[in-house]
Amino acid sequence: MAEERSILLFSYGTLQQENVQFASFGRLLDGHDDAMPGFAQTMLEITDPEVIRTSGKRFHPVVAPSDDPSDSVPGKVFSISAEELAAADRYEVADYKRISVKLASGKEAWVYVKA
Repeated sequence: MAEERSILLFSYGTLQQENVQFASFGRLLDGHDDAMPGFAQTMLEITDPEVIRTSGKRFHPVVAPSDDPSDSVPGKVFSISAEELAAADRYEVADYKRISVKLASGKEAWVYVKA
């Protein structure tokens, strides 16, 4: 029996990469397009060698709340298990924190934002 995948995780960055998904979750995630209104995206330099090795990138996108109500960050929303959420927590470095947000679709999802 497969573990329940009822937790929603929104990704606007490297968690959308197949190689990162396989390394973090052992499978390819099935996601659909959504967006995170009220946030703006910038880039952040990653210094954790394991994360750089996994993603293949030294600069990762990061989002923070925006004062401009027209700002929105596109991405994908994935249904994952509690174990996979813990794996995502391990992948994300200390520059990120996990919060719950309401997406453009109206769904509530976890997302990693600037700490």
